[in-house]
Amino acid sequence: MYKSLIRPILFLLSPESAHHFTFTLLKIVLSIPGMRSLFRALFTYEDPKLEKELFGIKFKNPVGLAAGFDKDAKMIDEFACLGFGFVEIGTITPEGQPGNEQPRLFRLPKDRSLINRMGFNNGGAIQATERLRKRKSQIVVGGNIGKNKVTPNEDATADYLKCFEELFEYVDYFVVNVSSPNTPNLRELQEKEPLKKLLQTLLEENRGRENPKPLLLKIAPDLTNEQLDDIIEISLELNLDGLIATNTTVDRNGLTTEKSKLEQIGNGGLSGKSLTDKSTQVIAYLSKGLKGSVPIIGVGGIFSTQDAQEKLDAGASLVQVYTGLIYEGPGLIKRINKGLVQ
Repeated sequence: MYKSLIRPILFLLSPESAHHFTFTLLKIVLSIPGMRSLFRALFTYEDPKLEKELFGIKFKNPVGLAAGFDKDAKMIDEFACLGFGFVEIGTITPEGQPGNEQPRLFRLPKDRSLINRMGFNNGGAIQATERLRKRKSQIVVGGNIGKNKVTPNEDATADYLKCFEELFEYVDYFVVNVSSPNTPNLRELQEKEPLKKLLQTLLEENRGRENPKPLLLKIAPDLTNEQLDDIIEISLELNLDGLIATNTTVDRNGLTTEKSKLEQIGNGGLSGKSLTDKSTQVIAYLSKGLKGSVPIIGVGGIFSTQDAQEKLDAGASLVQVYTGLIYEGPGLIKRINKGLVQ
């Protein structure tokens, strides 16, 4: 029903309009008495075999919603009805910011992919915590944090600390995002020395707390093997809780979408089916280097149980979806979980 009826209607709208329309519709539908129970019955699949404990957190199943979908923590209770094992909000910045100019989100239907240059558009950390405080569901929530666009890289650590401080009581784990291609110079923070300094500061702050939260790092799929070796070395040296591999790619190789359309779209991070193999290769490389000592959450082009299983076989402990949800619909999570059990 989703692919034959709902998706064609949503694809008549611009990608960003479709996103906001879906959020509004889902909120309205799930506010009707009895609909939350119906949605849970339709979209949730539970089995003890799916349950996982990672960095001290119990996950009902290994399939999460990747950051970027619910940037402002507006839909946590609604997504809890769609069968996810966990939801990652953000990227959250200390101060609210509008992000880049529209249009900034583009579909590539031939490649079952998206290009986005959203630019960390969000209402800021204080707004996010106000919503998190009011949530009713018990689903695991991760907080993906970044720096404001106007903050120079030399002052970035202060931005990450502000977000950490604000969100600490309300999220179950943190993700340090230094890998988005859509904030100027952000990816420079992935270089060995600035990254080590940033993570050390956050880890010291975290470990000084009574109940420290797991701290993960999200990396780009465009790193060289030498840069991945640096990530492995830093993760082991600092005893990082986990890695998320990967963010979107700036690589356009292998796409079937016309070159003229890609040139018209311009810059941005590519996600979806065209990222599947690339992200899996990064997971496999990291897993081999880490020898299982640092858990990995795999994300990038998951459209089926097979895609999820390949990520898990490559060394991921959990997986996240984003673009697959747009192309495959909300039944994807149940299909993946059911398939993983079978």
